[in-house]
Amino acid sequence: MQALRGLALLLLCQSAGEAAARGLGLPLPGPVLGMLLMLALLAWPAVRVPVAAAADGLLQHLSLLFVPVGVGVVTHVAIVAQYGVRIALVLVVSTIAGLAVTAWVLQACLRGDGFAGDGVPGEAPVAES
Repeated sequence: MQALRGLALLLLCQSAGEAAARGLGLPLPGPVLGMLLMLALLAWPAVRVPVAAAADGLLQHLSLLFVPVGVGVVTHVAIVAQYGVRIALVLVVSTIAGLAVTAWVLQACLRGDGFAGDGVPGEAPVAES
């Protein structure tokens, strides 16, 4: 029952984000706004427990969530054949860029450049005078 409540909360947050994005004409996608709303709600244990139960269930069957993507690729095989090399190139370049930025941020955090103080996560910033 908890997983069903959690799934309902996830869908409600996504719907609220979609409604906010369309209703207010915001440049952000609705699911992103829904995730931000869910992030705020996860501070409340009454939301956290059912959402965790739903997330566990979804993660157990994660491979099933790739079926629609596979069907889409097969359905649009002509487009993939036409733009496949470009798509592959974009995937490779974006993956390398993402890894490079992640490594750069990690190095900055480990050196302490990204923090005031000693660079220890969770430590309060030290005011300099």
